[in-house]
Amino acid sequence: MEKTELLPDPELYVDAFARGLSVIRAFDAERRMLSLAEVAEATGISRASARRLLATLVHLGYVHADGRTFQLTPKVMQLGYAYLSGLTLTEIVEHYVVDVAEKTGESCSVCVLDDTDVVYVARASTQKIMSINLAIGTRLPAWATATGRVLLGCLDEKALEERLARSEVVGRAANTVTAVGDLTRAVRKARTDGYAFTSQELEDGLTAVAVPLVDKTGRIVAAMNVAGHVHRNSREKMLKYNLQVLQHAAAEVNLALASRGV
Repeated sequence: MEKTELLPDPELYVDAFARGLSVIRAFDAERRMLSLAEVAEATGISRASARRLLATLVHLGYVHADGRTFQLTPKVMQLGYAYLSGLTLTEIVEHYVVDVAEKTGESCSVCVLDDTDVVYVARASTQKIMSINLAIGTRLPAWATATGRVLLGCLDEKALEERLARSEVVGRAANTVTAVGDLTRAVRKARTDGYAFTSQELEDGLTAVAVPLVDKTGRIVAAMNVAGHVHRNSREKMLKYNLQVLQHAAAEVNLALASRGV
């Protein structure tokens, strides 16, 4: 078959299509609902053109109109499905861990559960937070970590009891919880709250908060955390600011995971 070279021939550029994509990109996490004027301003196109493009997207089902405001519909996720379906979990989350690390000024990681351990599959850090070198593939005890407690929360009670019984539960820091009953309650609390918080349990000076990452069925497939030193991160800061940033990122990741169908 003869190869057809499409780019960079400017004669093949379709301006209307490019402007339509710019309208879709005008919506983001901070601007979920936009007026016609706001879309025109964000894209740099005229209101008349923005009106026609929005009307087309509404007709196709990619945008929902509510009075004078517009917002994207879940159908836009279909546009990225082919791309997302070929991505690994690590590839999907890598942008988000960097973004969370930049916004919080602390490290952000994503872990999966492997028997009694959590395994790091993605990580971004602004500074060293532990005595050991945390890298992709690092394993830590699930019972002592915020990510681990989130991930253990996906187990039923019998499986959780069995997993904790096989874990090497020992004192590691000033606030390490070593009683199995207390650990079980901590996992249950993480399951109920939708997040887990730890402070100086894995290592002295280390505090962390973690949230679940779920697929389209609601199954927990990984956990994302923010971790830093207690001197920079009070409990209030971790739960009022860092947790909010983390939950926002996790919501975006969950949408991507749902589209990927993992």
